[in-house]
Amino acid sequence: MTNILESLENNYEGKDLLLCRKAYDFAKKAHANQKRASGEEYFTHPCAVAQILVDLGLDSATIAAAFLHDVIEDTPVSEGDIKKEFGEEVLELVVGVTKLEKIEFTSQEEEQAENFRKIFVAMAKDIRVIIIKLADRLHNMRSLNFLSVERQQRMARETLEVYAPLADRLGISQIKCELEDLCLKYLEPDFYEYLTTNIDERMKENIGLVEHVVEEVKKMLADSNIKGEVFGRRKHLYSIYRKMKERNKTLDQIYDLVAVRVIVNTVDECYEILGKIHHKWKPVPGRIKDYIATPKPNMYRSLHTTVVTNFGRIFEIQIRTYEMNHAAEYGIAAHWKYKENKKEEDDFDSRLSWIREVMEWQGGLKDSKEFLNTLKGDIYSSEVLVFTPKGDVISLPKGATPLDFAYHIHSAIGNKCVGAKVNSKMVPLNTELQVGDVVEVITSQNSKGPSWDWLKIVKSSSARVKIKQFFKREMKEENGKTGKAMLEAEAKRRGFSLGDLLTETSFVRLAARMSFSNQDEMFSSVGYGAVSANQVIIKLIDYYRKTQPQTEITKYYKVKENNSGNGVKVKGMAGILVRFAGCCNPVPGDEIVGFISRGHGVTVHRKDCPNLKQAENDRLIEVTWSGRSDETSYNAGIKVIGSDQVSVLTVVAAAVAQLKLHIVSTNGRTDNRTKQAIVEFNIKLNGKDELDNLIKKLKQESIITDVFRTTT
Repeated sequence: MTNILESLENNYEGKDLLLCRKAYDFAKKAHANQKRASGEEYFTHPCAVAQILVDLGLDSATIAAAFLHDVIEDTPVSEGDIKKEFGEEVLELVVGVTKLEKIEFTSQEEEQAENFRKIFVAMAKDIRVIIIKLADRLHNMRSLNFLSVERQQRMARETLEVYAPLADRLGISQIKCELEDLCLKYLEPDFYEYLTTNIDERMKENIGLVEHVVEEVKKMLADSNIKGEVFGRRKHLYSIYRKMKERNKTLDQIYDLVAVRVIVNTVDECYEILGKIHHKWKPVPGRIKDYIATPKPNMYRSLHTTVVTNFGRIFEIQIRTYEMNHAAEYGIAAHWKYKENKKEEDDFDSRLSWIREVMEWQGGLKDSKEFLNTLKGDIYSSEVLVFTPKGDVISLPKGATPLDFAYHIHSAIGNKCVGAKVNSKMVPLNTELQVGDVVEVITSQNSKGPSWDWLKIVKSSSARVKIKQFFKREMKEENGKTGKAMLEAEAKRRGFSLGDLLTETSFVRLAARMSFSNQDEMFSSVGYGAVSANQVIIKLIDYYRKTQPQTEITKYYKVKENNSGNGVKVKGMAGILVRFAGCCNPVPGDEIVGFISRGHGVTVHRKDCPNLKQAENDRLIEVTWSGRSDETSYNAGIKVIGSDQVSVLTVVAAAVAQLKLHIVSTNGRTDNRTKQAIVEFNIKLNGKDELDNLIKKLKQESIITDVFRTTT
């Protein structure tokens, strides 16, 4: 912890240093007597996070927030205490990071996805929040060996899926590379060990070749009177691992384990030395990349070339200025170290543009899981760089089409698009764009707007969301009618009426879970595809069963005038609809009672059905079985408890076959406490006698612990 104090003294002065030291002392006192899983004092963690951010060159408010980032969650310190001692700016950073904690990927999917919305809300407000979070995650990954294997893998997986790509998007390669290597260590430990051992051996074998290339390039600099640095740098393990996996190659087939980096002072010198390198060694076709003229979306700038040396070995050489090198290592964090540089301000705005775009389209997604999937697709997508007719560079996802290009320019351009030219030639709208293509969009004011088929064509998340927003906004009335029809059809398919399910009370419950402001919005959302009819109906049925289970519809019968034939006899009534309640599944031989359902005739329940306990007495009516029961089949439920699911299924299937009955459905699970199998069966039979015989037969089996009829 003395190291961080020295770092503060060396990097900050005046009020900035006082703020950092005050936060250090405050956090040390707050975390007193707390321990980490490693047994170390907990305060070592915020100190390590602060050190990472000091090394990145962040401002004093960020360093103070790093020291304090866990005090609200893990100590009695309140938000008011932080605001009083350190002010509003530091408080917002601490609160922002605190809200991002405890993100779980393997359970509670909706909650996880909503947490990621919070990440981007926080990022849009202050980008320093995610930089603190990245530093926090980096130190946690460095000390992951003290946790259980399960927690190691879960944390490594979520880091690889979101945090490492975020660091890459923000251009902070220093953090991104270390995070990826640490993830590989815990997700593929054997592969990690293999690479660590064998790459070191390969490096020892090739050290002479690397030194030779470095010396040759240094001579080129000297001959051109260019001052700079040249050195070999091993590529990080995860990039080598990914290359082996994607290209199905062995380590011996990977030749560019080391990249030779050349750092000079000016852009002109970058191109000059590139020409001299190509004059001396033959470049590999297709492996020359000019990220100076066309920077990556994260504003990474450099020249890359792969050459074949005179002794037959392949080397990658990277050429950049000192400024570009610093930006490549520190990304968006470099902004705070070079605030006075206008170029850095432009780069900072460019890096933030992606976050602003995410914030723009995330508002059009009601489903947080859809947001998470869309976001992950966005941060993983590799880019293809194309040009506007004026020469502006546009970065799009790999496989993007002219429609993606049109919507990237503006949603109005996309909505009015009727055609496109690529390199001055008319092309179909589903044409896959290639690096360097010049794209021109043709629009028409008479266009009626996008087609639903466009959702299958576009590759970018923002284009897909903008198309959906058009249908939501421009076709609201039509979407509402379509959505309502879809919900009615889905409810009917499941044996319900939408009118029964969708009440004022049930909609309030549904709206709280799915963020609908009114029923029209819900109908429209279903109609244009933001949510599925299945999602809505399942939630409505769940609420319906909890509040009005006695009116569940499963099977209809029409009672004849003389009350003869199959079914039931309703006292004093004839020619009415009768249905059997799915909650208790009465069969001939059961004692039954009728429940008069408003608008739906009579629902027949078993007298011992628990759902009748809250029924209104004046709506109960006497009913009796009528006709021959063996002429109609009924469904009844039984629950069987046994040693294991396979044995239970085998025994029940044999007994059902012997009695010439039929299994309609099964649903099994294992009790976590008793470790016994619990399997529920829906059996088709003719009457209670057959059901009693089946239960009696099953109880005689040694592997069956218990069997009984279900009542709910």
